[in-house]
Amino acid sequence: MLENNHEKKPKKYAGILAHPTSFPSPYGIGDLGKGAYRFIDFLANSGLNLWQVLPLGHTGFGDSPYQPFSAFAGQPLIIDLDALKEYKLLSEDDFTDMPEWDPVHIDYGTLITFKTKLLKLAYERFTDPDYEDGLSTDEEQMAAFASFKKDSSWLADYSLFMAGKDFHEGMPWYMWEDSLKAPTKRQRTTWEKKLANEIGYYDFIQFLFHTQWMAIKEYANEKNISIVGDAPIFLAWDSADVWSHQELFMLDSKGYPTEVAGVPPDYFSETGQLWGNPLYNWSKHTATGYEWWIERIKYQFTLTDFLRIDHFRGFDRYWAVPYGEETAINGEWKPAPGINFFTQLQANLGYDLPIIAEDLGEIDDSVIELRDKFNLPGMKILQFAFENPEENDFLPHNYTRNCVCYTGTHDNDTTLGWYQKAYEASKDKLRRYFSTDASDICWVMIRACFSSVANMAVVPMQDVLKLDSWARLNTPGVGEGNWAWRFEDKDMDTKLEERLFETAKLYGR
Repeated sequence: MLENNHEKKPKKYAGILAHPTSFPSPYGIGDLGKGAYRFIDFLANSGLNLWQVLPLGHTGFGDSPYQPFSAFAGQPLIIDLDALKEYKLLSEDDFTDMPEWDPVHIDYGTLITFKTKLLKLAYERFTDPDYEDGLSTDEEQMAAFASFKKDSSWLADYSLFMAGKDFHEGMPWYMWEDSLKAPTKRQRTTWEKKLANEIGYYDFIQFLFHTQWMAIKEYANEKNISIVGDAPIFLAWDSADVWSHQELFMLDSKGYPTEVAGVPPDYFSETGQLWGNPLYNWSKHTATGYEWWIERIKYQFTLTDFLRIDHFRGFDRYWAVPYGEETAINGEWKPAPGINFFTQLQANLGYDLPIIAEDLGEIDDSVIELRDKFNLPGMKILQFAFENPEENDFLPHNYTRNCVCYTGTHDNDTTLGWYQKAYEASKDKLRRYFSTDASDICWVMIRACFSSVANMAVVPMQDVLKLDSWARLNTPGVGEGNWAWRFEDKDMDTKLEERLFETAKLYGR
């Protein structure tokens, strides 16, 4: 349920969905620097108490936060470079060849080259015994670094995995030589010695991310703002977790999946969706008492206050497609551990689960029963309420309190873009439902979200700013151009804070 019992929280929430990559920053992408703190101040000044992010992981090909290299490691691209200047690991001279950035769009190709170069330069200075002005001379920081490495049980696997990818020029792990693809203890030690410097670099950047993120979280919590994190249920095949725990996934002896994730054909797709993620070997997870999963969820709750789990229905049943199929048609439903898993998770956490179930799409009774048994809130999307001309569960008069209302999500068009493209029947239903001319459609929907009985109301920043489709964050099924939208510091003005404040106050949030 929404009440996180290990720390008292207010019962009703209102907030904004904005991934850190979207924040204002002079370095080509939003980061954990001044723009992040300014955004938290904006939330506080607006009377809001919730900030939702997308998965915070280290992204790979396609830049999707839902296909990270690790279920634990943070995104190096949002490390604040100004902090490295303060540590004297970078200087202004290091930025003389910085590209000119588009303030509202991320150019990942240019960005990755630029930022990785600076992060590696900072690490070189950090490890240089003759470089005495930086972080390495700070005993407190060095002790914190050592403590972080000791306490992060996932770090050694992640850093060796990433160093191995670099050594193989980005080649996926299942194409490596056997001595690293599935190393013995002795072989692993040999590789760790061979790649020691590269491993140290990844340890270092994860320490920077963790330090900066925890400072951000502390700042938000001090202002009575809770953070909602996000966890994709499935992992990328080419990830540190799959490589280092091959026995926990449905893989053959060569590291290739025997079956992969997807969803079956439905109204939206005649061939279903073939995601390609390797599926969990749930019998192995059950035999370990879900040790890996419990570690994963516990770690996420050190980073955030609540956690949305993507594709929640996969804990009840999942669509298994034989590896090599070109579509998702020839799959079958298979059972997942469901109640047993969440019972053990709750017992290990020691408090009610502050988890939001992403229960969108085709949901059957057993998924609803699983969600409700643990009192987990589901998601209600206002755009969906009017795409269907008939009575439906997404209309606000059908909500229960224990749910989260969104105008739209990261996978939707912006509200303005959606409305501009909507069928006239949908527009007519919306106008009649809210008794409005829809001339200010974004705020019609924001007010509807905030005024609903839902315990949580979350609005994407694009809707707060009344932006159309150019600001859409992700278009599912489209491989390029996603995850790139940003906003500017000037967008967070006093008038907008006042309007949000009055709206939240008016509806008791």
